[in-house]
Amino acid sequence: MIEFKDLRKSFGDKVVLDGVSHVMETGKTNLIIGTSGSGKTVLQKCLVGLFEPDEGEIIYDGVNFTDMVEDERKLLRQQIGMLFQGSALFDSMTVEDNIKFPLDMFTNDNNTTKMKRVNEVLERVNLKDANKKFPAEISGGMKKRVGIARAIVLNPKYLFCDEPNSGLDPKTSMVIDKLIKELTVEFNITTVINTHDMNSVMEIGDNILYMVDGKKEWTGNSQEIIFSDNQQLNEFIFASEFLQDAKHMRMIEAKEGKKG
Repeated sequence: MIEFKDLRKSFGDKVVLDGVSHVMETGKTNLIIGTSGSGKTVLQKCLVGLFEPDEGEIIYDGVNFTDMVEDERKLLRQQIGMLFQGSALFDSMTVEDNIKFPLDMFTNDNNTTKMKRVNEVLERVNLKDANKKFPAEISGGMKKRVGIARAIVLNPKYLFCDEPNSGLDPKTSMVIDKLIKELTVEFNITTVINTHDMNSVMEIGDNILYMVDGKKEWTGNSQEIIFSDNQQLNEFIFASEFLQDAKHMRMIEAKEGKKG
């Protein structure tokens, strides 16, 4: 669980986070959504220590991250997996070397032990035959899966994903969503996802934080979002007529389900 309380962050006169408080739950996919400039990216960077909040607290499973000295933060960061928007793979390294990189950096395991773990996570993300390929030789969806494998290779307690479906087609996006959700539940990870993908919101939104102008505007899950009467949220999520119709259909299906 990651809890943050009354987080505030400004850059000069620009207030980016304005007293945001929320709880990211363990074993669930916690989504942060909002328009560009809403503060969601700065929030995520504060949570992992890339930015220091001006005020407020960040608490990882009862331990105050904001009060930690740098050595303590380094230890905690070894429990954090990161999936970057562009996958951030090393072009000169093979798939297996990209995944092994965190093991080389943070463990004293011998190469046999490291490769056993690399092959375990490759198989888990359905890439068991891709070891010797280079990033230029694989598809965008495969690169995302390599990024996920690298993010989980150290058995993290916390997983941060920045726009995991960026640049992917809808079908591949659904595969990545499903994989992240499965790993979150399987390993009981606290997963935090910044996303603009409304399909992700509707399909894997266990705990959604909607931000407007650096503030918490709404929280709920993918079912509650359908019935929300928050005007700003509805205009953001259901911006097109197609999505408005989809919301209407889901509301009808939900009501009929209750009657049944």
